[in-house]
Amino acid sequence: MLEMTKEKQNKAFNILKEKFGYVNRMQAPRLSKVVVSSGVGSLKDKAKIALVADRLAKITGQKPAPRGAKQSVAAFKIRQGDAIGYQVTLRGTRMYRFLDKLFNVALPRTKDFRGIPSKAIDAMGNMTLAIREHTIFPETSDEDLKDVFGLAVTIVTKSRKNKDTNEEALAYFTHIGVPFVKSIGK
Repeated sequence: MLEMTKEKQNKAFNILKEKFGYVNRMQAPRLSKVVVSSGVGSLKDKAKIALVADRLAKITGQKPAPRGAKQSVAAFKIRQGDAIGYQVTLRGTRMYRFLDKLFNVALPRTKDFRGIPSKAIDAMGNMTLAIREHTIFPETSDEDLKDVFGLAVTIVTKSRKNKDTNEEALAYFTHIGVPFVKSIGK
């Protein structure tokens, strides 16, 4: 049986404590939230904007919140407050279900997928993935391939903020099942 992300999260402390010298369970990295966002840019077609919101809702299982422009830009014909993107913040059970679906179903369906580069982890121990086509998720219908959009997935962790955060985050993400690029020659 396939071990789920939540079960791996619960075992992370016991596995990583020898390597990094954790004494307390709260020292080990753990998942905090997952943020899924997509920009609609300067689309004026209300149907396409509604399509992006609908597809994000189907993919994540939660209604996306519109994000407005912070300032007006005349060159792009955008006014302050116009919806330029959508964002969903997942926590708890929905977060674990989304990550299981992302790692085990969606990413392997990506064309020429060889793994996620380890440089996707930032200095704070969080990881951001850019997905070019939303159609890799099974909830989206394949008949509407003309309206393909990209999205960003940010996996936020709670971890100690020190010089070894990147190494700890890499070990943690590897443990919970993130498919990193396999280095050739090692």
